[in-house]
Amino acid sequence: MEREFWRLIATGKRTEEAAAGVGVSVPVGSRWFRHAGGMAPLPLAEPTGRYLSFEEREEIALLKARGLGVRAIARELRRDPGTISREVRRNAATRGGKLEYRATVAQWKAQTAARRPKPAKLVTNPRLQDYVQVRLSGQLRRPDGTLAPGPATTWKGLNKPHRGDRRWATAWSPEQISRRLVVDFPDDEDMRISHEAIYQALYIQGRGALQRELVACLRTGRALRKPRERARNRPQGHVTADVVLAERPAEAEDRAVPGHWEGDLMIGLNRSAIGTLVERTSRYTLLVHLPRLEGYGTVPPVKNGPALGGYGAIAMKDALSATMTTMPSELLRSLTWDRGKELSAHAKFKIDTGIAVYFADPHSPWQRGTNENTNGLLRQYFPKGTDLSRWPAEDLLAVQAAINSRPRKVLGWRTPAEVLDEQLRSLQQAGVASTG
Repeated sequence: MEREFWRLIATGKRTEEAAAGVGVSVPVGSRWFRHAGGMAPLPLAEPTGRYLSFEEREEIALLKARGLGVRAIARELRRDPGTISREVRRNAATRGGKLEYRATVAQWKAQTAARRPKPAKLVTNPRLQDYVQVRLSGQLRRPDGTLAPGPATTWKGLNKPHRGDRRWATAWSPEQISRRLVVDFPDDEDMRISHEAIYQALYIQGRGALQRELVACLRTGRALRKPRERARNRPQGHVTADVVLAERPAEAEDRAVPGHWEGDLMIGLNRSAIGTLVERTSRYTLLVHLPRLEGYGTVPPVKNGPALGGYGAIAMKDALSATMTTMPSELLRSLTWDRGKELSAHAKFKIDTGIAVYFADPHSPWQRGTNENTNGLLRQYFPKGTDLSRWPAEDLLAVQAAINSRPRKVLGWRTPAEVLDEQLRSLQQAGVASTG
Protein backbone atom coordinates (compact mmCIF):
# COMPACT_ATOMS: atom_id res chain seq x y z
CA MET A 1 0.00 0.00 0.00
CA GLU A 2 2.78 2.41 0.84
CA ARG A 3 4.59 1.65 -2.41
CA GLU A 4 1.42 2.33 -4.38
CA PHE A 5 0.95 5.55 -2.38
CA TRP A 6 4.38 6.80 -3.49
CA ARG A 7 3.68 5.74 -7.07
CA LEU A 8 0.62 8.01 -7.05
CA ILE A 9 2.69 10.82 -5.53
CA ALA A 10 5.22 10.37 -8.36
CA THR A 11 2.44 10.93 -10.92
CA GLY A 12 1.64 14.32 -9.39
CA LYS A 13 -1.25 13.37 -7.12
CA ARG A 14 -1.79 15.37 -3.96
CA THR A 15 -1.26 13.64 -0.63
CA GLU A 16 -5.01 13.47 0.02
CA GLU A 17 -5.68 11.96 -3.42
CA ALA A 18 -2.88 9.41 -3.06
CA ALA A 19 -4.15 8.38 0.38
CA ALA A 20 -7.67 7.90 -0.95
CA GLY A 21 -6.27 5.98 -3.92
CA VAL A 22 -4.72 3.30 -1.70
CA GLY A 23 -7.52 3.24 0.86
CA VAL A 24 -5.85 4.86 3.88
CA SER A 25 -6.92 7.92 5.83
CA VAL A 26 -5.59 11.39 5.00
CA PRO A 27 -3.68 11.66 8.33
CA VAL A 28 -1.88 8.39 7.57
CA GLY A 29 -0.96 9.54 4.07
CA SER A 30 0.18 12.92 5.39
CA ARG A 31 2.33 11.20 8.03
CA TRP A 32 3.95 8.98 5.38
CA PHE A 33 4.73 12.00 3.24
CA ARG A 34 5.95 14.24 6.08
CA HIS A 35 8.16 11.64 7.80
CA ALA A 36 9.83 10.82 4.48
CA GLY A 37 10.44 14.50 3.69
CA GLY A 38 8.47 14.15 0.47
CA MET A 39 10.88 11.48 -0.82
CA ALA A 40 9.87 7.88 -1.42
CA PRO A 41 11.59 5.80 1.32
CA LEU A 42 11.34 2.54 -0.64
CA PRO A 43 11.87 1.58 -4.28
CA LEU A 44 8.77 2.04 -6.42
CA ALA A 45 9.45 -1.01 -8.58
CA GLU A 46 8.08 -4.36 -7.48
CA PRO A 47 10.60 -6.89 -6.13
CA THR A 48 12.12 -9.19 -8.73
CA GLY A 49 10.95 -12.79 -9.23
CA ARG A 50 13.79 -14.01 -7.05
CA TYR A 51 11.73 -13.06 -3.99
CA LEU A 52 8.23 -14.05 -3.01
CA SER A 53 5.65 -11.46 -4.05
CA PHE A 54 2.65 -10.34 -2.01
CA GLU A 55 0.38 -12.32 -4.34
CA GLU A 56 2.40 -15.47 -3.67
CA ARG A 57 2.19 -14.88 0.06
CA GLU A 58 -1.57 -14.54 -0.23
CA GLU A 59 -1.64 -17.87 -2.09
CA ILE A 60 0.50 -19.49 0.63
CA ALA A 61 -1.93 -18.25 3.30
CA LEU A 62 -4.94 -19.64 1.39
CA LEU A 63 -3.32 -23.04 0.70
CA LYS A 64 -2.09 -23.31 4.28
CA ALA A 65 -5.62 -22.58 5.54
CA ARG A 66 -6.85 -25.49 3.40
CA GLY A 67 -4.43 -27.78 5.22
CA LEU A 68 -1.85 -28.31 2.49
CA GLY A 69 1.70 -29.09 3.53
CA VAL A 70 4.90 -27.34 2.60
CA ARG A 71 5.73 -29.56 -0.38
CA ALA A 72 2.20 -29.35 -1.78
CA ILE A 73 2.27 -25.55 -1.54
CA ALA A 74 5.69 -25.51 -3.21
CA ARG A 75 4.35 -27.56 -6.11
CA GLU A 76 1.39 -25.22 -6.54
CA LEU A 77 3.64 -22.13 -6.60
CA ARG A 78 6.50 -23.84 -8.47
CA ARG A 79 8.90 -22.85 -5.71
CA ASP A 80 11.50 -24.83 -3.80
CA PRO A 81 10.07 -26.46 -0.64
CA GLY A 82 12.88 -24.90 1.39
CA THR A 83 11.71 -21.44 0.27
CA ILE A 84 8.17 -22.12 1.49
CA SER A 85 9.41 -23.67 4.74
CA ARG A 86 11.60 -20.65 5.58
CA GLU A 87 8.82 -18.27 4.62
CA VAL A 88 6.26 -19.90 6.91
CA ARG A 89 8.75 -20.17 9.78
CA ARG A 90 10.29 -16.69 9.59
CA ASN A 91 7.38 -14.47 8.62
CA ALA A 92 4.47 -15.96 10.54
CA ALA A 93 2.48 -13.73 12.88
CA THR A 94 3.24 -14.37 16.57
CA ARG A 95 1.22 -11.73 18.38
CA GLY A 96 -1.58 -14.18 19.29
CA GLY A 97 0.83 -16.48 21.13
CA LYS A 98 0.96 -19.05 18.32
CA LEU A 99 2.36 -19.13 14.81
CA GLU A 100 -0.25 -18.07 12.26
CA TYR A 101 0.68 -17.21 8.69
CA ARG A 102 -0.99 -14.06 7.32
CA ALA A 103 0.04 -12.51 4.01
CA THR A 104 0.05 -8.88 5.13
CA VAL A 105 2.15 -9.59 8.22
CA ALA A 106 4.52 -11.79 6.22
CA GLN A 107 4.99 -9.08 3.59
CA TRP A 108 5.76 -6.47 6.26
CA LYS A 109 8.27 -8.75 7.99
CA ALA A 110 9.98 -9.59 4.70
CA GLN A 111 10.33 -5.92 3.70
CA THR A 112 11.64 -5.00 7.15
CA ALA A 113 14.24 -7.76 7.02
CA ALA A 114 15.26 -6.82 3.47
CA ARG A 115 16.23 -3.29 4.39
CA ARG A 116 19.94 -2.65 4.55
CA PRO A 117 20.35 0.37 6.79
CA LYS A 118 23.84 1.76 6.50
CA PRO A 119 25.22 4.64 8.55
CA ALA A 120 25.02 7.83 6.54
CA LYS A 121 28.31 8.85 4.97
CA LEU A 122 28.08 12.27 6.60
CA VAL A 123 27.95 10.55 10.01
CA THR A 124 31.04 8.42 9.48
CA ASN A 125 33.15 11.16 7.85
CA PRO A 126 33.35 14.27 10.10
CA ARG A 127 35.60 16.13 7.63
CA LEU A 128 33.06 15.64 4.84
CA GLN A 129 30.21 16.63 7.16
CA ASP A 130 32.02 19.84 8.13
CA TYR A 131 32.65 20.70 4.45
CA VAL A 132 28.97 20.19 3.58
CA GLN A 133 27.66 22.18 6.55
CA VAL A 134 29.97 25.15 5.95
CA ARG A 135 28.95 25.42 2.28
CA LEU A 136 25.29 24.87 3.09
CA SER A 137 24.82 26.94 6.25
CA GLY A 138 27.99 29.04 6.66
CA GLN A 139 27.71 32.69 7.64
CA LEU A 140 28.07 35.61 5.24
CA ARG A 141 30.78 38.23 5.65
CA ARG A 142 31.00 41.87 4.63
CA PRO A 143 33.99 43.18 2.63
CA ASP A 144 35.76 44.15 5.87
CA GLY A 145 35.50 40.58 7.19
CA THR A 146 32.78 41.17 9.79
CA LEU A 147 29.77 38.90 9.92
CA ALA A 148 26.58 39.85 8.08
CA PRO A 149 24.05 37.92 10.17
CA GLY A 150 20.98 38.98 8.21
CA PRO A 151 17.50 38.98 9.75
CA ALA A 152 16.69 37.17 12.97
CA THR A 153 14.69 34.07 12.02
CA THR A 154 13.20 31.01 13.70
CA TRP A 155 12.61 27.77 11.83
CA LYS A 156 9.08 26.56 12.54
CA GLY A 157 9.17 23.43 10.42
CA LEU A 158 6.70 24.83 7.91
CA ASN A 159 7.00 24.06 4.23
CA LYS A 160 8.35 27.24 2.65
CA PRO A 161 6.75 29.91 4.87
CA HIS A 162 5.11 32.49 2.63
CA ARG A 163 6.50 36.02 2.55
CA GLY A 164 8.84 36.04 5.51
CA ASP A 165 12.49 36.62 6.31
CA ARG A 166 14.82 33.77 5.41
CA ARG A 167 18.01 32.74 7.15
CA TRP A 168 21.12 34.13 5.48
CA ALA A 169 23.74 31.48 4.71
CA THR A 170 26.32 30.65 2.06
CA ALA A 171 23.60 28.30 0.76
CA TRP A 172 25.37 26.22 -1.88
CA SER A 173 22.96 23.72 -3.35
CA PRO A 174 23.61 20.02 -2.67
CA GLU A 175 24.58 19.52 -6.31
CA GLN A 176 27.03 22.43 -6.15
CA ILE A 177 28.58 20.93 -3.01
CA SER A 178 28.80 17.47 -4.55
CA ARG A 179 30.42 18.67 -7.77
CA ARG A 180 32.78 21.10 -6.07
CA LEU A 181 34.21 18.31 -3.90
CA VAL A 182 35.75 16.83 -7.05
CA VAL A 183 37.39 20.18 -7.83
CA ASP A 184 38.67 20.83 -4.30
CA PHE A 185 39.74 17.24 -3.53
CA PRO A 186 40.63 15.64 -6.87
CA ASP A 187 42.73 12.85 -5.28
CA ASP A 188 40.71 12.17 -2.12
CA GLU A 189 38.00 9.59 -2.79
CA ASP A 190 36.78 9.87 0.80
CA MET A 191 35.59 13.41 0.06
CA ARG A 192 32.79 12.36 -2.24
CA ILE A 193 29.05 12.40 -1.73
CA SER A 194 26.10 12.58 -4.11
CA HIS A 195 23.68 15.47 -3.99
CA GLU A 196 20.86 13.00 -3.37
CA ALA A 197 22.60 11.76 -0.20
CA ILE A 198 22.76 15.37 1.05
CA TYR A 199 19.07 15.88 0.31
CA GLN A 200 18.21 12.67 2.15
CA ALA A 201 20.31 13.74 5.14
CA LEU A 202 18.26 16.95 5.25
CA TYR A 203 14.78 15.70 4.46
CA ILE A 204 14.49 12.20 5.93
CA GLN A 205 14.08 12.02 9.68
CA GLY A 206 16.36 9.63 11.50
CA ARG A 207 19.37 9.87 9.18
CA GLY A 208 21.25 11.67 11.95
CA ALA A 209 23.74 13.51 9.75
CA LEU A 210 22.34 17.02 9.26
CA GLN A 211 19.80 18.89 11.33
CA ARG A 212 16.38 19.11 9.72
CA GLU A 213 16.15 22.89 10.14
CA LEU A 214 19.04 23.30 7.69
CA VAL A 215 16.47 22.90 4.91
CA ALA A 216 15.97 26.64 5.53
CA CYS A 217 19.41 27.10 3.91
CA LEU A 218 18.25 25.49 0.68
CA ARG A 219 17.40 27.94 -2.03
CA THR A 220 13.69 27.15 -1.96
CA GLY A 221 13.49 26.88 1.84
CA ARG A 222 11.10 23.94 1.50
CA ALA A 223 10.88 21.43 4.31
CA LEU A 224 9.34 18.98 1.79
CA ARG A 225 9.86 18.45 -1.90
CA LYS A 226 7.16 20.28 -3.80
CA PRO A 227 6.65 21.37 -7.43
CA ARG A 228 7.47 24.94 -8.21
CA GLU A 229 5.07 27.56 -9.47
CA ARG A 230 6.12 29.82 -12.26
CA ALA A 231 6.04 33.51 -11.60
CA ARG A 232 4.50 36.03 -13.94
CA ASN A 233 6.26 39.03 -15.33
CA ARG A 234 4.42 42.30 -15.98
CA PRO A 235 6.39 44.31 -18.52
CA GLN A 236 5.47 47.84 -19.52
CA GLY A 237 5.86 49.47 -22.90
CA HIS A 238 7.79 52.71 -23.47
CA VAL A 239 10.45 51.40 -25.86
CA THR A 240 11.51 52.87 -29.21
CA ALA A 241 12.40 50.80 -32.26
CA ASP A 242 16.16 51.34 -31.95
CA VAL A 243 16.44 49.70 -28.50
CA VAL A 244 14.36 46.52 -28.95
CA LEU A 245 16.05 43.18 -28.42
CA ALA A 246 16.28 42.51 -32.16
CA GLU A 247 18.79 45.37 -32.41
CA ARG A 248 21.16 43.86 -29.85
CA PRO A 249 24.47 42.68 -31.36
CA ALA A 250 24.55 39.02 -32.34
CA GLU A 251 27.68 38.47 -30.23
CA ALA A 252 25.56 38.90 -27.10
CA GLU A 253 23.32 35.95 -27.97
CA ASP A 254 25.93 33.17 -28.03
CA ARG A 255 27.74 34.41 -24.89
CA ALA A 256 31.08 34.09 -26.65
CA VAL A 257 32.08 37.70 -25.93
CA PRO A 258 31.96 38.88 -22.29
CA GLY A 259 30.53 42.22 -21.29
CA HIS A 260 26.85 41.83 -22.12
CA TRP A 261 24.60 42.19 -19.07
CA GLU A 262 20.99 41.49 -18.13
CA GLY A 263 19.19 43.51 -15.48
CA ASP A 264 15.95 43.86 -13.53
CA LEU A 265 14.48 45.01 -10.24
CA MET A 266 13.52 42.88 -7.27
CA ILE A 267 10.52 44.56 -5.68
CA GLY A 268 9.88 44.36 -1.94
CA LEU A 269 7.40 45.61 0.62
CA ASN A 270 6.34 49.29 0.58
CA ARG A 271 7.74 49.90 -2.90
CA SER A 272 11.30 49.01 -1.89
CA ALA A 273 13.64 47.52 -4.48
CA ILE A 274 17.12 46.20 -5.24
CA GLY A 275 18.61 46.30 -8.73
CA THR A 276 20.22 43.13 -10.08
CA LEU A 277 22.75 42.83 -12.92
CA VAL A 278 24.18 39.59 -14.35
CA GLU A 279 26.94 39.21 -16.91
CA ARG A 280 25.73 36.69 -19.50
CA THR A 281 29.00 34.78 -20.01
CA SER A 282 30.37 34.47 -16.46
CA ARG A 283 27.05 34.84 -14.57
CA TYR A 284 28.81 37.39 -12.37
CA THR A 285 26.22 39.33 -10.36
CA LEU A 286 26.11 42.96 -9.23
CA LEU A 287 23.55 44.29 -6.75
CA VAL A 288 22.40 47.89 -7.09
CA HIS A 289 21.64 49.68 -3.82
CA LEU A 290 18.48 51.82 -4.17
CA PRO A 291 17.95 53.68 -0.88
CA ARG A 292 14.89 55.82 -0.17
CA LEU A 293 15.21 59.45 -1.21
CA GLU A 294 14.98 62.25 1.32
CA GLY A 295 11.40 63.02 2.20
CA TYR A 296 10.01 59.53 1.62
CA GLY A 297 7.11 58.90 3.99
CA THR A 298 6.96 62.53 5.14
CA VAL A 299 6.54 64.56 1.95
CA PRO A 300 3.23 64.05 0.08
CA PRO A 301 3.76 62.59 -3.40
CA VAL A 302 3.70 65.09 -6.26
CA LYS A 303 2.30 64.21 -9.68
CA ASN A 304 5.14 63.89 -12.19
CA GLY A 305 7.53 64.68 -9.35
CA PRO A 306 10.56 62.62 -8.26
CA ALA A 307 9.94 59.04 -7.18
CA LEU A 308 11.06 59.07 -3.55
CA GLY A 309 10.92 55.28 -3.28
CA GLY A 310 14.45 55.08 -4.69
CA TYR A 311 14.00 53.69 -8.18
CA GLY A 312 12.57 56.51 -10.25
CA ALA A 313 14.12 57.10 -13.67
CA ILE A 314 16.82 59.54 -12.49
CA ALA A 315 17.67 57.70 -9.27
CA MET A 316 17.80 54.41 -11.16
CA LYS A 317 20.09 55.85 -13.83
CA ASP A 318 22.49 57.29 -11.26
CA ALA A 319 22.60 54.14 -9.11
CA LEU A 320 23.04 51.90 -12.17
CA SER A 321 25.84 54.10 -13.52
CA ALA A 322 27.65 54.12 -10.18
CA THR A 323 27.44 50.32 -9.89
CA MET A 324 28.35 49.32 -13.43
CA THR A 325 31.25 51.73 -13.83
CA THR A 326 33.06 49.90 -11.03
CA MET A 327 33.69 47.15 -13.59
CA PRO A 328 36.46 47.31 -16.23
CA SER A 329 35.36 49.07 -19.42
CA GLU A 330 36.10 45.91 -21.44
CA LEU A 331 33.19 44.24 -19.64
CA LEU A 332 30.64 46.98 -20.32
CA ARG A 333 29.23 46.41 -23.80
CA SER A 334 25.45 46.25 -23.46
CA LEU A 335 22.59 45.95 -20.97
CA THR A 336 19.32 44.09 -21.59
CA TRP A 337 16.42 45.18 -19.35
CA ASP A 338 12.76 44.35 -19.11
CA ARG A 339 10.17 46.98 -20.02
CA GLY A 340 9.87 48.61 -16.63
CA LYS A 341 9.68 52.40 -16.66
CA GLU A 342 12.46 52.68 -14.09
CA LEU A 343 14.96 52.71 -16.97
CA SER A 344 13.13 55.25 -19.10
CA ALA A 345 16.25 57.48 -18.85
CA HIS A 346 18.23 54.88 -20.82
CA ALA A 347 19.37 57.42 -23.43
CA LYS A 348 21.06 59.59 -20.78
CA PHE A 349 22.47 56.42 -19.17
CA LYS A 350 24.09 55.47 -22.49
CA ILE A 351 25.60 58.93 -22.88
CA ASP A 352 27.02 58.86 -19.35
CA THR A 353 28.43 55.32 -19.43
CA GLY A 354 28.73 54.33 -23.09
CA ILE A 355 26.71 51.17 -22.40
CA ALA A 356 24.05 50.39 -24.99
CA VAL A 357 20.63 49.49 -23.55
CA TYR A 358 18.16 47.06 -25.12
CA PHE A 359 14.72 46.01 -23.92
CA ALA A 360 13.25 42.51 -24.03
CA ASP A 361 9.98 41.86 -25.83
CA PRO A 362 6.71 42.11 -23.87
CA HIS A 363 5.77 39.01 -21.86
CA SER A 364 9.11 37.35 -22.68
CA PRO A 365 11.08 36.85 -19.45
CA TRP A 366 13.03 33.97 -21.05
CA GLN A 367 14.88 36.56 -23.15
CA ARG A 368 16.55 37.57 -19.90
CA GLY A 369 16.72 34.04 -18.56
CA THR A 370 20.08 34.44 -16.82
CA ASN A 371 18.79 37.41 -14.84
CA GLU A 372 15.49 35.70 -14.01
CA ASN A 373 17.38 32.68 -12.70
CA THR A 374 19.69 34.88 -10.62
CA ASN A 375 16.74 36.76 -9.12
CA GLY A 376 15.38 33.39 -8.03
CA LEU A 377 18.67 32.69 -6.25
CA LEU A 378 18.66 36.08 -4.59
CA ARG A 379 15.11 35.64 -3.28
CA GLN A 380 16.62 33.32 -0.69
CA TYR A 381 18.15 36.42 0.91
CA PHE A 382 15.49 38.94 -0.10
CA PRO A 383 12.10 37.16 0.00
CA LYS A 384 8.99 38.63 -1.53
CA GLY A 385 6.88 40.60 0.91
CA THR A 386 9.84 41.95 2.92
CA ASP A 387 11.19 45.51 3.11
CA LEU A 388 14.32 45.61 0.93
CA SER A 389 15.21 49.19 1.80
CA ARG A 390 16.45 48.16 5.27
CA TRP A 391 19.64 46.56 3.94
CA PRO A 392 22.70 48.86 3.65
CA ALA A 393 25.08 48.67 0.72
CA GLU A 394 27.58 46.66 2.80
CA ASP A 395 25.07 43.84 3.33
CA LEU A 396 24.25 43.81 -0.39
CA LEU A 397 27.96 43.37 -1.09
CA ALA A 398 28.03 40.43 1.33
CA VAL A 399 25.19 38.71 -0.53
CA GLN A 400 26.81 39.59 -3.85
CA ALA A 401 30.06 37.95 -2.74
CA ALA A 402 28.20 34.83 -1.61
CA ILE A 403 26.40 34.46 -4.95
CA ASN A 404 29.58 35.03 -6.96
CA SER A 405 31.55 32.47 -4.94
CA ARG A 406 29.10 29.59 -5.48
CA PRO A 407 30.16 26.96 -8.03
CA ARG A 408 27.77 26.77 -10.97
CA LYS A 409 26.92 23.73 -13.04
CA VAL A 410 26.73 25.80 -16.23
CA LEU A 411 30.31 26.97 -15.60
CA GLY A 412 31.74 23.48 -15.09
CA TRP A 413 31.48 23.92 -11.32
CA ARG A 414 33.66 27.00 -11.33
CA THR A 415 32.43 30.13 -9.59
CA PRO A 416 31.35 33.31 -11.44
CA ALA A 417 34.21 35.17 -9.75
CA GLU A 418 36.72 32.64 -11.09
CA VAL A 419 35.30 32.83 -14.63
CA LEU A 420 35.25 36.64 -14.57
CA ASP A 421 38.89 36.69 -13.45
CA GLU A 422 39.80 34.40 -16.36
CA GLN A 423 37.95 36.68 -18.77
CA LEU A 424 39.79 39.75 -17.53
CA ARG A 425 43.17 38.06 -17.86
CA SER A 426 42.28 36.91 -21.39
CA LEU A 427 41.17 40.40 -22.42
CA GLN A 428 44.31 41.98 -20.97
CA GLN A 429 46.56 39.49 -22.75
CA ALA A 430 44.73 40.11 -26.02
CA GLY A 431 45.18 43.86 -25.54
CA VAL A 432 48.92 43.49 -24.90
CA ALA A 433 49.32 41.25 -27.96
CA SER A 434 47.49 43.66 -30.25
CA THR A 435 49.57 46.64 -29.13
CA GLY A 436 52.82 44.69 -29.43
